Amino acid sequence: MLLKDKMALNYKRQLGTLLGLIALIGIFWISTPYFLTVSNLLNITRQTSINAIIAIGMTFVIISGGIDLSVGSILAFAGVVTAGSLSAGVPIFFAIIIGMLLGFFCGAVNGLLIAWGHLPPFISTLGMMSIARGGALLFTGGRPISGFSQSFRVFAEGRFLSVPMPVFIMILLYILGHFILTRTKLGRYTYAMGGNEEAAVLSGIHVKLYKLFIYGISGMLSGLAAIILTARLNSAQPIAGIMYELDAIAATVIGGTSLMGGEGTLLGTLIGALIMGVLRNGLNIMGVSSFIQQTIIGAVIITAVLIDMMLKKRK
Repeated sequence: MLLKDKMALNYKRQLGTLLGLIALIGIFWISTPYFLTVSNLLNITRQTSINAIIAIGMTFVIISGGIDLSVGSILAFAGVVTAGSLSAGVPIFFAIIIGMLLGFFCGAVNGLLIAWGHLPPFISTLGMMSIARGGALLFTGGRPISGFSQSFRVFAEGRFLSVPMPVFIMILLYILGHFILTRTKLGRYTYAMGGNEEAAVLSGIHVKLYKLFIYGISGMLSGLAAIILTARLNSAQPIAGIMYELDAIAATVIGGTSLMGGEGTLLGTLIGALIMGVLRNGLNIMGVSSFIQQTIIGAVIITAVLIDMMLKKRK
């Protein structure tokens, strides 16, 4: 397929996803008068920001031809270590750096095992999911860590230019991520590895090193999401982040990133994350059971993958 045809197809998919988001908002607006209010829309963006940040890293991973099932557990591990550092009197800046570096380390171990250990991404990240969760439980003894200063909680409760801080951080990261994915060597190589890894190796790309960085970025963004979640809840839970990997994968795939690798955009991922946030919020307002919500979200994921497979066959 020609590059211009490929770009046109991506734009069409993004437009279709955006129209799906608008249609979903319209359905909930008609269904309940409490949905389309300023306070609720701000609530949706705040709630979406955490999943959207994790989904940035997931987009890089999936475009490169991989998958990361460990993001939720890494979030929990980084969250409790950050909280423990704050409780021990470590300055906020250094506690945040510790949490993000821990996330990067866990992700980089995934990349190391996949690139140099030749483990399938599913197996490596599944193992890390268990290791990180166990580490979080061991670090806290299974108990939450709570009670932080207002200067730390500003990451969740503060505003910048009238925009809630989590939303501002999310927007900033998407702009930066889009720049990296479209204008840097790391972005070009990410697409190349997902499109044809053997060809990428033959063209001189250090695939192993770039895989390590891609999975490290995914882990680091999970660590940053953990900091925002901890600040919002004023508590770090060792059981936090359960099923977050499902939401991140769903946002990425709904946004048009192919599970086969080599295709995808962060704009699509952001729209996909907003669809997930609107869907959960609207169903909650309508009083739909959380069990039914999981069923609906699972059906949405299957539908998105089926559409992706159909488009692949057409190409």
